[in-house]
Amino acid sequence: MYRIMVVDDDVSINDMVSEALSGEGYSVIKAYSGTEALMALGQNKPDLILLDLMLPGLSGEKILEKIKDIPVIVVSAKADVTDKVGLLLGGACDYITKPFDLQELLARVLVQLRKRDSLITNTVCAGELTLNLDRLCVNVENTEVTLTRTECAILKLLMLNPQTPVGKTTILERISIDTPDCTERSLKQHISNIRHKLMAVSGKDYIEAVYGIGFKLKA
Repeated sequence: MYRIMVVDDDVSINDMVSEALSGEGYSVIKAYSGTEALMALGQNKPDLILLDLMLPGLSGEKILEKIKDIPVIVVSAKADVTDKVGLLLGGACDYITKPFDLQELLARVLVQLRKRDSLITNTVCAGELTLNLDRLCVNVENTEVTLTRTECAILKLLMLNPQTPVGKTTILERISIDTPDCTERSLKQHISNIRHKLMAVSGKDYIEAVYGIGFKLKA
């Protein structure tokens, strides 16, 4: 479960955002001042921080200077472009202006968490699928499906080119470094194995054969 820290001195906004995050399955840490946020950071390291700027005790800008290796989305009433640029260059990963749409905020949180995971665990995301290249598995509908190294290499290529047909020769060339054992004859069987593994979990067929070309990941 991801932990998200919400730093905002406006109790109603803090509570509203925290409730929405909890409803999405996140664990929430609340802070209502800059000083309280620093104390909380000393006890718990969140996966992401939503940071207001105009805080009692210590400003959001000062807190941002002290945060390392944690993605920060600034949530502020300051709408000046110069403020936004300065904060993004100063370490913030995103900036959303108050008043904001709650669904947009949740979407931005999800995007930043996905980016964080990609950097940490070498993952590839496409639609409902999240491929973990280090662990040789794909997550579909919150279920982890184990893959062989060859299956993982093939699925990675298809996920990097969603809805675009990838030729058989291209697949064999691209995956040859990691999986030299794959041949044109065995490629169909590997594709079939991937399809069946995913269908066993979701009931959906994620891969489509494109006549005369190769294969593609469905929408």
